[in-house]
Amino acid sequence: MTKTNVKDKIGKSLFMAAAVICVISVVTIFIFLIVKSAPALKKIGFFDFLFGTEWSPDKDATYDKPLTGSYGVAKMIAGTLAATLGAIITGGITGYFTAVFLAFYCPKKIKKFLCAAINLLAGIPSVVYGFFGISFVLPLLSNIAPNGGDGLMATSIILGIMILPTVVSLSRTALEAVPKSYYEGSVSLGANHNRTVFSVMSPAAKSGIFASLILGIGRALGETMAVVMVAGNSVAYPKDLFTSFRVLTANIVLEMGYAGEVQTGALIASGVVLLVFVLITNLAFGLISGKIVVKAVNKGTSVQSADGKIDKSAGVTLNQKIKNFFSPIGSFCGKAAYKLHLSDVKAALAIICGVLAASSLAIVIGFIMVKGVPELVKDPAILYRKYEFGMQDVTIYPAIITTLETVTLSLLISVPIGIMTAIFLNEYAKQGNVFVKIIRSAIDVLAGVPSIVFGLFGMIVFVPAFGGSGSLIAGTLTISMMLLPVIVRSTEESLKTVSDSLREGSLALGAGKVRTIFRIVLPSALPGILSAVILSAGRVISESAPFIYTMGSVIRGIPKNLTDGGTTLAVALYRLAGEGWHIGEAYATAVVLVVIVLALTLTSEIISEKLSKKIRGN
Repeated sequence: MTKTNVKDKIGKSLFMAAAVICVISVVTIFIFLIVKSAPALKKIGFFDFLFGTEWSPDKDATYDKPLTGSYGVAKMIAGTLAATLGAIITGGITGYFTAVFLAFYCPKKIKKFLCAAINLLAGIPSVVYGFFGISFVLPLLSNIAPNGGDGLMATSIILGIMILPTVVSLSRTALEAVPKSYYEGSVSLGANHNRTVFSVMSPAAKSGIFASLILGIGRALGETMAVVMVAGNSVAYPKDLFTSFRVLTANIVLEMGYAGEVQTGALIASGVVLLVFVLITNLAFGLISGKIVVKAVNKGTSVQSADGKIDKSAGVTLNQKIKNFFSPIGSFCGKAAYKLHLSDVKAALAIICGVLAASSLAIVIGFIMVKGVPELVKDPAILYRKYEFGMQDVTIYPAIITTLETVTLSLLISVPIGIMTAIFLNEYAKQGNVFVKIIRSAIDVLAGVPSIVFGLFGMIVFVPAFGGSGSLIAGTLTISMMLLPVIVRSTEESLKTVSDSLREGSLALGAGKVRTIFRIVLPSALPGILSAVILSAGRVISESAPFIYTMGSVIRGIPKNLTDGGTTLAVALYRLAGEGWHIGEAYATAVVLVVIVLALTLTSEIISEKLSKKIRGN
């Protein structure tokens, strides 16, 4: 066996081992969460837990004593579903019309700016959205609300803004993937631009649009910190728009810190319920996005896949199909007897939603900057002041250093594993293979697991393994698991963009598989990979829930070693805002957090664009 063949076999084995880690991660999460929650469910009763309406746990209750307290999560389930529905109504509808605006109405010069702005919305940490909610949205709603603004309305607004980038990006991609022949055929039949967009192009892209809404639902279901800060958190049904209520994620965050044995098990069981909800939405996404939209052949329609390719084997012509789209859809009569078609109303709504989407970014960031920059100017020492236990002055210097440490360590763990997994899936795996399907399913599951569930897993597994209290290594390992699907997916998509002719040319010249991958394929895919790494760094900086359970939530100094606890910037912001004594410092922390994340997002786009031009030879 030649030296090249040995390297290729070793390389393939390493790539496969990395892929197996993803499968092990998913299996381990499920096993530990189920094992830890099973005694509580047995003690409480499965149906009493799911459908019970009273939640008044006894923190001193143990498994070896008769059950005391009540552990029903029906009200939290109702609250979770209500908040998700509110997010879809606000962010889902707005996101769809914004996507339509970007695809068919927005001028090219403005489109690039708006797309970048919407992408920036995706990078803002959830705790910043929550802080914006309690500082801006709640005071605004308090003018019409009897209880200060807490409740479903505020939650729906914040979650709607948070899911907006997901819905817009995927819906726009689906709309732009519809063949131009659809548009041209419609216009040739006499339809105007507006009716063509909403009666032909949008129906043709419905698969991708539905998929974007389902992913938005998954994001809303798993959101934690922002909801905790604006929902009010009373254990009650959300009877109206301004009733304080609690969701499953908030229930875990609020009570896990002081929970007893049975209560802890019940809270972990709440995480399992949440995980099941998210998995159902991800399954629905997979079914919709992977499905070819096929109409009955006997009706003579064409077939469009998710990637926009058309199968014209159907019996009826495209023109006939387009004609079928156009039935009278009614009109509105104005004072001057002017008839306005519904498609024109939708077009106006699309333009309004596009403006609202851009305004959301301006309002969120503008408010934080206006409030936070003066606080930084007033006390710049907050950025570099040394921490001492019991000190009166606030400093975020330890949080900055701790955040940089978690970013560095987590990337060192997740990036090699993620890239090797992507290489195995794209360069070695045989499509249709059962093992490959398992790996892809595991990655999809990891991508959909809420951050709070990762936090519970880290608390159960990693924290006891490294001393029994919060530690830097426990937090790093937990967040590394969260980053894996991001790295894998982005790297795999980047590898797919590399022309097969480059691979074939390298192999034809005598280079082995591994050499070809590292010398030819990876350098060509570098822009996308580097972009994924930078965005992953932003994800680490933005997260707070996983670190609360694995590193601690008390503001402290810089960790002296891997087994010491620490506080990241996002957690520090949550603590400062929640305490109510340091609002000015909270604004300053929010500014630092937003600037860092947005800088990383912009850097990712710039580097990706420049490297792409360099590779193309431009």
